[in-house]
Amino acid sequence: MTTVAFCLLTYRPDHPSGIERSIAALAAGLRGLGHTVVILAGGPGEPGDEAEPGLIRLASVRLPRPALNADVLASIAEPEPVLAEVSRVLHDLSVQVVCWGAPVWGLGHLSPAPAGVRTALMMHNTIRPSSADTWAKAIAAADVVLPASPYLVAAAHRDGWDTRAWRVVPNGLLTVPRAADRELRERLRTSGPLRLVSRAAPVKGQAEFLAAMPPHWDRQVEVVLAEADFEFEPGEQAAALAACRAQAARRPDVVHLLPALGWREVPAFFAGAAATVISSVEPETFSHTAAEALSTGTPVITFDHGYVPTLIGPAGRVVPLRSGFPAVWAALDDLLADADAYHAASSAAPTRIAPHTPEKAAEAFLAATATSTP
Repeated sequence: MTTVAFCLLTYRPDHPSGIERSIAALAAGLRGLGHTVVILAGGPGEPGDEAEPGLIRLASVRLPRPALNADVLASIAEPEPVLAEVSRVLHDLSVQVVCWGAPVWGLGHLSPAPAGVRTALMMHNTIRPSSADTWAKAIAAADVVLPASPYLVAAAHRDGWDTRAWRVVPNGLLTVPRAADRELRERLRTSGPLRLVSRAAPVKGQAEFLAAMPPHWDRQVEVVLAEADFEFEPGEQAAALAACRAQAARRPDVVHLLPALGWREVPAFFAGAAATVISSVEPETFSHTAAEALSTGTPVITFDHGYVPTLIGPAGRVVPLRSGFPAVWAALDDLLADADAYHAASSAAPTRIAPHTPEKAAEAFLAATATSTP
């Protein structure tokens, strides 16, 4: 059996971020296969940390909540303490494989692994020109790069990166409930709510989507927005929440903003929805919420960018980005009005996430890291 460590400074249980959810599913899959997993994160500790028995808070890195990229860089500006601490922890626990969750936020650019420990670098984001140097350093230091979807490989290849040795490790879903039967699905189609779940961020597009709601729409729209422990721009989460609250105040008869859900609560929430919309105005490189909706037989409407159109396949509708949010509402109306098309999409949905169990993600991870050479 293998002892595996994951490192992501913002990690905490139920944190509304895709990388954290990916790590949690991998940890569950690896443990289910008999392996040992620890997760290294920055401090201070958070209420609820006890839900992850393998969580180790690093004394050498303390971050504010929410943290900016500048905060992370400042916390490791003198890297010797974190290099020494991480290396010591990995050595003391006899870790055989360590996976950095990101180039900076996961310490991949420092890669503080003792000799003989295999190293992997997760890839959940496209490489922007402004971060290319950091990515290059982290990629060079890792024994293997693990993109979360083929979309990321294709995007990097188009930008000139050598992706030949990269190995896709699909994200796993922690909970896959039984999909609703046809009778319940029909009730949801005719009168069920539209439900959205997302991290609060302007690029997720919820406020713009709600602003485009047609006057005739009279179904309930339930929006779960969760604040993360990080931001890319100061105040962006507060701005996203304020914009959504303004839209809810405009249509209080139908729009309801709901508090954050735990990871394992999200699929059950989607199971009671007629449909969901992935409203991101920037390409999603995977989309856990789309996958969680599909797992329950709930169709997905999305724009034609990123990985979501590939993920959903026939289990929803894809709208040209150039057509904007009015076209998303029109596609939603059209799908809900067509019983045959709706049930075909709902029936196709669970099959789309068949590769996304924790066990299959863990098997892909072990295969990828076993072939790497430290």
